[in-house]
Formats: sequence, C-alpha cells, structure tokens
Amino acid sequence: MFNRDIIQELRRWAERSNRKSLVLRGARQVGKTTAVEMFSKEFDQYIYLNLEKSEEREIFNREYPFKDLLTTLFLYAEKKRTGGKTLIFIDEIQNSPKAIALLRYFHEEAKDLYVIAAGSLLESILDRKISFPVGRVEFMAVRPFSFCEFLNANNGQLAEALKQASVPGFLHNQFVAWFKKYTTIGGMPEVVKEYVETNEDITALDTVYNSLIRSYIDDVEKYAGSSSQVPYIRHVIANAFREGGKKITFEKFGDSSYRSREMKEAFRVLEKAMLIHLVHPCTSVELPVAPVIKKKPRLHILDTGLINHSLQIMGTLVFEKNINDAHRGIIAEHIVGQELLASKFSIMNQLNFWTREKAESSAEVDYILPYKGNIIPIEVKAGAIGKLRSLLRFMDEAPHSIAVRVYQGEYLVQQAKTIAGKEFTLLNLPLYMIHRIERELDKLM
Repeated sequence: MFNRDIIQELRRWAERSNRKSLVLRGARQVGKTTAVEMFSKEFDQYIYLNLEKSEEREIFNREYPFKDLLTTLFLYAEKKRTGGKTLIFIDEIQNSPKAIALLRYFHEEAKDLYVIAAGSLLESILDRKISFPVGRVEFMAVRPFSFCEFLNANNGQLAEALKQASVPGFLHNQFVAWFKKYTTIGGMPEVVKEYVETNEDITALDTVYNSLIRSYIDDVEKYAGSSSQVPYIRHVIANAFREGGKKITFEKFGDSSYRSREMKEAFRVLEKAMLIHLVHPCTSVELPVAPVIKKKPRLHILDTGLINHSLQIMGTLVFEKNINDAHRGIIAEHIVGQELLASKFSIMNQLNFWTREKAESSAEVDYILPYKGNIIPIEVKAGAIGKLRSLLRFMDEAPHSIAVRVYQGEYLVQQAKTIAGKEFTLLNLPLYMIHRIERELDKLM
C-alpha cells in the first residue's frame, strides 16, 4: 500500500548470513501480510501459503522427510527449487502446529530460502502446548503506522525532511499540523488508506473503525483458552478503548461485577494478542527496570485512533490548538507511547512509567527509557520547567543529568536546575520527533 519502515527492517534480516526463519508478531489488521507482499517484489520467486486453506495446511501436516516437503511445496506453488532467490511466506501459521515445528528445518537444511511466518491470532496459541523452535527462529514486531510512515503516505517530501540529520526548524508548523492529523486518526493501515483515498475526510472513517473493533470482538472465541473466558475478554474489548491512557483497576473493570482474577486473565490474553499493553510503574531511577506489578498499571491501546473514535472526540481534536490539552493530556501521552513502541521492531520493547515510592511526596513521570546504562525520564507536558515537578523530583534522585520533555513546541536543548539545585540538561523534543529520541540523546552524550 505505502512505503513502510518495516520493509527496511526486513531487508536487514534478509542480508544477514546467519538469518533464521522470521516470525512476524502483531495484532490483526496492522499490515503484516501487506508488508511481506511489498517485500516480495525484491525476490526472484515468491511462494505464498495461507494455512487457513486445508490443502495448503496439509502440505505441512503429512509425515515425510523435510526434503520431500520442500519438493511438494515447490511443486504445489509451480515454482522451481533452482529458480533463484526465493521468499516463502507462511501466513496464518497458527492453524498448523506441525508447520511451526518445521520452521527450524528451514534454518538447518535450507538456508538459501528466505522464510517468513505470521498469523493474525498467533499470540493466542503460545500457551497451548505449542511453541516455536527455541533458537531456530527470530521474531519481529509489526505495529500500526508510525508518524513517519503516516507522513510518507500523505506527504513524501516532508517525510524525507524529517529523516535529515537536523530537522529543518522552518518546517515546524507543518510537522505539527500533520502530527495533529496523525494523533487524531491513528496509524491503522486500513484507516490511513481510507484517509488518503478520501482526501482527508475524517467523517468517512467511522465505518472502518467500527469494522476493526467488530473484528476484534468476533475473534474473542479464538483468543480465549476456554469458553469460560469468552465473556470476560469480550467485556474488556468492549470497554478498553474508552479507557485507553488511564490507570485501571482490574476489580469491577468497566463498571462490571467481574473479579480481579477474571479481569487480569482477560487482559493478559489481549496483551499477548498485542491489542493492548499494560504500562506498569517503576519506583527506581536506576537500571534494571523493575516494574511493580502490584501497583495500578496504565492501559495502552493498540492505536490512539481507536481511542478517539470510541470516545467520539475526533471532531474536537481537529480544532484543538494544542495536542497536550486534548482529553486532559491523555491523548498526547498515549500517542507518545505509541511512537516509542513503533520506534523499535523488537517484541521485547516495553513501556513503563516512574512513580515516587514515598507516599508523602507523590510524583509520576509519564515514561522512562533505558538508554546507555541509565534510565531517562520522559515527560509529555507543555509549560515552563518549573511546572515539570515530577521530572524535577526524578532528576534529584537520578545518577545522571539528562531528561526529556515532549511537547508541541520547537526543538530546544537547555540547562535547568531541580528544586534542590541539581543542574541537568533538558531536551525539549517536539512531538513529531519522538521516534528519533535516541538519535537526539546521542548528540547530547
């Protein structure tokens, strides 16, 4: 559909001499299949197998040596084993545990082939006595469009300018305007496609959002490990989008009578499906990052656009002067988290926030970033330095002297002091530059 950053990441995977079979992980409708189809144009041969089809599933389920499997596979696809550089994409692989097990042999016995697997409900099987061959496959996370991808789909020249070593300051207002649009509609590929094709008509997107949410609800039985889980998971999906960005309590979540144990398990299932992410607090200002599970987590949703649609605030956001003011600052904070997740393709990429351990003096920093042996605090807030009280308290305790504030203003590096008088460097980063936060921190280091 559009150029995606993941294509470059797939190229890096393909260029490695020691590459393994690659498993793409991500929620439904984030563009896994489309990305691979785009990538396939760079190969001499492309074999696509969808294991929802019984005849293609049967190729892997038969009992025969691996070399015979390869022969059968190429014959079925009407391709030649010696036909050049070949990409094999096994989609919906969760339908065949045997196919999952066989991924190891592509690495061991057919290193000349490039093999990618994916599945829209892949995460739902990982706890059901089905596992990927340890050490024989690698994983890559696929998420909704990042701002860079969104911008590239709408304005390629601006997208290129955003990639420059130093982002041109005179384009600040244009970047802000486009980031507002991105914050409003989010990055679900189908939504972005509709937005582009209807000349930025936000009113035309309701049907797409409703279809996406409906598809997640319809998949509940597939997510659930047992029929008893179904009503709990369905309840979470029905209510989670409106609660995105807020701290949640499992007990009676969504004005229900459900107990904490039932809700925790439902949230855990949806977190594995990558529909949600529970952002847990940490109390230390030093590595390692140690989430405190017993404290209330903040609920992060797959995509900010789904929150805006569910809250029916998209029209309001269009006219919001400052993103940091939208929905009590929750939307700006959430989209920053979405960008932080999208900035890396590792499935281990996590979000955490910091909270002060001392009850008599509460403080909370929106996000923390492990970076070169330190934990860097990230506050999503407008206003003068003096108003960043939680950030200042963090820096008083931190063993380093760098902090980040993300806001709608222009790029600025300034020297600051905490209330206790400690001097530190504050990187004021525009919202549209959050994806390159480590790149900007490198300059300061």
